[in-house]
Parts: sequence; C-alpha cells; structure tokens
Amino acid sequence: MRWRKTKQSTNIDDRRGQGPARSGVAVAGLLRFLPFLLKTKVGKLILVVGGIYLAYQYFTGGAGMMDVQPGSGAMQQQEGAQTGGLPASDEDAQFVAAILGTTETVWSKLLDGQYPEPQLVLYNNITQTGCGMGQAQSGPFYCPADSKVYLDLSFMDELKKLGAPGDFAFAYVIAHEVGHHVQNVLGTNKQVAQMQQQASETDANRLSVMLELQADCYAGVWGYYVHNDMQLLEPGDIEEGLKAASSVGDDRLQEMAGQAVQPDAFTHGTSEQRASWFRTGFESGNPKDCDTFKNLR
Repeated sequence: MRWRKTKQSTNIDDRRGQGPARSGVAVAGLLRFLPFLLKTKVGKLILVVGGIYLAYQYFTGGAGMMDVQPGSGAMQQQEGAQTGGLPASDEDAQFVAAILGTTETVWSKLLDGQYPEPQLVLYNNITQTGCGMGQAQSGPFYCPADSKVYLDLSFMDELKKLGAPGDFAFAYVIAHEVGHHVQNVLGTNKQVAQMQQQASETDANRLSVMLELQADCYAGVWGYYVHNDMQLLEPGDIEEGLKAASSVGDDRLQEMAGQAVQPDAFTHGTSEQRASWFRTGFESGNPKDCDTFKNLR
C-alpha cells in the first residue's frame, strides 16, 4: 500500500507511555472512600501516603497498572500530551495517521462535508474512554460516547497470528472502526442500541452482527476510493483486506479458541459474511449498498 503518498491526519491522541490514566483511576477510588478515611487517624495516613504515591505516578509514570475492568472506574477524559506531530521514526504511528487521513478525505466527500472527524487514540494496555476503561485485550474499538477510535498497536501482531499480515490488513481494521463512527454520525448506533434494549439476547446479538457487517461494508467503501481515486493500493492489497475480514469472523475465532461454533452468540458475523460485506462495499463504493438491516424491514 502506497500510504506514504498521502497526508497524515492530525487527529491523533498519543497516550502511549503515559502514567496519569492509571492515577486517575486510583484517585476515583480514594474519593469514593474519602468520608470514611477522614474520620480516623489511619484513614488520614492512607490519604497522605496515597497522595505521595499518586504524585510519584504522575510525574514518573511508575510501573504497575491498575487492574480495572471495562465500564468501571473514573469517566474523566484523559487527553494525550501529543496530538499530531508524531515522531518520524515511529513508522507504525505514521501509518495509522496516514490511514486515518484517507478516511477523513473519503467520508468528508461522501457526507458532503458534514463529517465531524473522529480522534484516534493510541495507547498501551489500558486507557480511560467515554465508554469506561478500554483494554488492549479487547482489540481496537470505537466509543460512541466520545466519538473516538481506540487502538493499541500490538494488535498488528495479533492480526499476523490470525493469518492476516500486511499493511492493508491493518488499514482495514482502522477503516472498520471509522465505519462505526460513520454509523454514529448517521444515527445508526443510537437506533440499534434502542432496538437492543427491547430485544432478547439472541436478537440483540443479531443486531450487533448487522452493525458490525455494515462497518465492514463501510470499510470496503473506503477501500474503493483509496483504490480508484487515490490509487494507493498495490497488487495483493485487496486479498489482504479480505483475509483480515475473514480472520476475525466469530466462527473462526470460536474454533481457534477450541470452542464449538455457536451462531446465537455471534456478535460480529461469520468469516464469510465479513469478507462478503467488505467486498460489497469495495466493488460498489456506495454506502447505500451497505444496508445490512434491510431484512428487518
């Protein structure tokens, strides 16, 4: 992929190597028990020691990450100190910024300039989001609450382990998450969330599958313009994208985990479905052809 030929997005929030995020979680824990702690000498001592520890964490980024599950902890947004201006030697981050830049060009055009560009957060292991605590083990994700894409670059290695190497494979992942932002802009995320509240677990999962497949299709639409308008693709790139879409199908992931395939538990779609919808978007270039919900009407 000729990604070096295109402009880079400046909507990058680089939180890698920062310590304040974990300190924010610890602060929330201390505040929760503040009334009790102030009543005793021991409690006051804990506050003093805790304050010293948090100050150390803030200024040094000391080791030791809080083990916090998604959905818990403080909800304050932790903005990175570095937005744009990524080091020239950091090729992976440069790549992400370039791909995000292409999505901005494509969707601004398709949505007639009515496209609020999302921010992409680079982080290591764990970070605060508008949707709770985000963890790298969950893979790349989009948070509708703060309109941001969250990405730990270690997922590049995970894709290779899943049998989907190549730069366009990872570009597909970014384009897929941006596809969720497009859904948020268009109001699709909100509509689906409302339907899921009134649905059974099985039907809620089916709605989630349709949402994910549409994001795959939107990623394909992006690929259409990257190929035909920007001429950034090289031989083999399309195959990399299709292989990436197929590698993260629910059925394949369940099999790799040694589990029996359980269609009712699918939340993203089968390998065949994901690759098929990506191809639909890529061949069409028309977001209107990405109506994965048409069978509900």
